[in-house]
Amino acid sequence: MRHVIALDVGGTGMKAALVGADGGLLHEARRRTGRERGAEAVVEAILGFAADLLAYGEQKYGRRAEAAGVAIPGIVDAERGIAVFAANLGWENVPLRALLQDRLSVPVALGHDVRTGGLAEGRIGAGRGADRFLFLPLGTGIAGAIGIDGRIEPGAHGSAGEIGHIVVRPDGPLCGCGQRGCLERLASASAVTEAWAAASGDPEADAADCAKAVESGDPRAAEVWRHAIGALADGLITAVTLLDPRTLIIGGGLAEAGETLFRPLRAAVEERITFQQLPSIVPAALGDTAGCLGAGLLAWDLLEAGPAADPTSTADRTPAPDAPDPAPDARDPAPDAPDRATTAVRTNPDPTPEVTT
Repeated sequence: MRHVIALDVGGTGMKAALVGADGGLLHEARRRTGRERGAEAVVEAILGFAADLLAYGEQKYGRRAEAAGVAIPGIVDAERGIAVFAANLGWENVPLRALLQDRLSVPVALGHDVRTGGLAEGRIGAGRGADRFLFLPLGTGIAGAIGIDGRIEPGAHGSAGEIGHIVVRPDGPLCGCGQRGCLERLASASAVTEAWAAASGDPEADAADCAKAVESGDPRAAEVWRHAIGALADGLITAVTLLDPRTLIIGGGLAEAGETLFRPLRAAVEERITFQQLPSIVPAALGDTAGCLGAGLLAWDLLEAGPAADPTSTADRTPAPDAPDPAPDARDPAPDAPDRATTAVRTNPDPTPEVTT
């Protein structure tokens, strides 16, 4: 059975899968990054996890994975395959793609975690069918993925979509980026957690507790929520003005509040609309599988693009004997690869709980 390796690396844990040609998850596994042991240990954990998945797939399905896709946090140079910087993993300028290719002997695609999750949401999740969308997970911070015709726009330097650092309150709290009043300091899940802990007097309270208090009619929670919604709406209006998306996809921890978030947010955005077209505002559909699914899409895209897109390809660009002929256009699907514009996710995880550690 044809498959690729997908790996989604987070600050403390890694989620991985073997993804079939129909876009479904054939096998899922999780491990810790081991970041407490330092950056070199994290890199080795990634390489070892990927190698174990390669071996498992070969044993289970009788053939090697054809490629690997890896989503990582921080600053990523996807074109050169470099993990430039990630504060929570402690690495700088790690040639991760080359290291993985050396270990696995298959082509590897490297991507930013939010943009990779946005790729999955846009093609097979909440943005399916939308030619222009913006994906925003509201978690510890806020970042965005700009979707255009089934692809994610990385920007000239790989940092497009950093909406969390739009200044919405110039006199607001100091952000780690050095500015004041950045969107993520006011409307992320961590910002709501901080504000609600202060307002409630409970240092253990978090954003989920705030949402529950809003639903129960607590006026303090309603005020914290109102401020966060207002800041988020201001940031989204800036994005709508610049990008004119058809759909805004909101994910992350804060989106788990459901209509407690979406009802006032839609109203706040609509109030701020002047000449712009009001986009649909919808919750993300794929949850914490988006990163793995997106990493799988990166891997299949690499294969579909043909040898010219593979940095490990030999000079004669000769495909492997059982590999499909390269598509004449990167957007044309390979013969039995998934049509990710129309294929729904069919999750069929293997019952094996984990690959060997």
